[in-house]
Amino acid sequence: MTGYRGLVHTLVVVIYTVSVWLVSPGEAYQEVSDKTLQGLAGPQDDFDIHKGAILSPILRTRVPGTAGSTAVLNHFVDFFRTQLPEWTIEFQNSTSTTPVTGSKEVPFINFIASRDPPWTGKGEAGRLTLAAHYDSKYEPEGFIGAIDSAAPCAMIMHAMRSINAALSRKWETMQAAAGGPDPLDEQTGIQVVFLDGEEAFQTWTDTDSLYGARSLAEHWADEAHPAMSTFRTPLSAISLFMLLDLLGAKDPSILSYFPTTHWAYQRLARLEQRLREGKKFKSPPPTGRSWFLDGSKTEHQIEPWLNIQDDHVPFLRRGVEVLHVIDANPRTGFPKVWHTLDDDGEHLDTNTVEDWSTLVTAFAAEWMELEGYFEPRKAKRWEKTEL
Repeated sequence: MTGYRGLVHTLVVVIYTVSVWLVSPGEAYQEVSDKTLQGLAGPQDDFDIHKGAILSPILRTRVPGTAGSTAVLNHFVDFFRTQLPEWTIEFQNSTSTTPVTGSKEVPFINFIASRDPPWTGKGEAGRLTLAAHYDSKYEPEGFIGAIDSAAPCAMIMHAMRSINAALSRKWETMQAAAGGPDPLDEQTGIQVVFLDGEEAFQTWTDTDSLYGARSLAEHWADEAHPAMSTFRTPLSAISLFMLLDLLGAKDPSILSYFPTTHWAYQRLARLEQRLREGKKFKSPPPTGRSWFLDGSKTEHQIEPWLNIQDDHVPFLRRGVEVLHVIDANPRTGFPKVWHTLDDDGEHLDTNTVEDWSTLVTAFAAEWMELEGYFEPRKAKRWEKTEL
């Protein structure tokens, strides 16, 4: 019987793989309704730079290996343990020397939180991966890095809390249905990755940058899932690596960098348009344009050579599909506060930060096919507790 079950499982995996290959990525899920967009939970005061329970604890120096870094890491743990207890928390650790520490090894700790359908085993669910780096620059001394990338981390945290109840409701409904979940249905999970050591300690090079991302991508490429799993490694289980960086300044300019994920970029552009039409956004649109400058282009018009060095690179080089959401105007470059002491909470545009959190929530809700599973309720305020 063991051999028979293995054969059946293999056939199911093959049929599923072929069926997914025959369907274009853009057809993988349907748009959420206007009613759902209107009902998405707002952040309340979560993004208040002085007392906001999600954002304010991240607005501090957090150079790898320092007390500030540990405090922010504990903040992530506290949030997921208290607000999202169904999620699995993991850490991936590495050490490296840096140009400013000589022979001294600096620790880098990547934070990973994930949630898969409860009936799936390890390696059986593909995962939407939302990523941002949480470290801050070594220099200039006192650098906070609000757009780079405290605010993106907070946006992701808010979005995951906003969809979590709907995710539970969907999976409970699927389990309660006659016969349970269909084994031929796509099994989709979600994970959050907060990466350490993105910033260069001295000058950006292949070895002085992306410390955490390089380590995690290599680790996940080498870590094998159990035999007969749908996905051979954690790396191959990433359906989309959506990296957020330099977000929180007014009037962002987002380009599309990769033809194979341009359809997902266009989904974001469409959601921005719908959220503005529904008066759900607080920030005014930039004069005469969308946030997403390439929204009207086809995937054949995207210029891959515009690729920016960031945490996605080690994953991209290993074949992972990447959606890089970074504020980089083709004429003026990065936001003017980039890598200066002005990149602090006071220079964030709060309305833009909140709108990004709403947009990320809507994108995750569409990807996870949560239409019909949201219930109108006021999000509970979360007060941070000490670990």
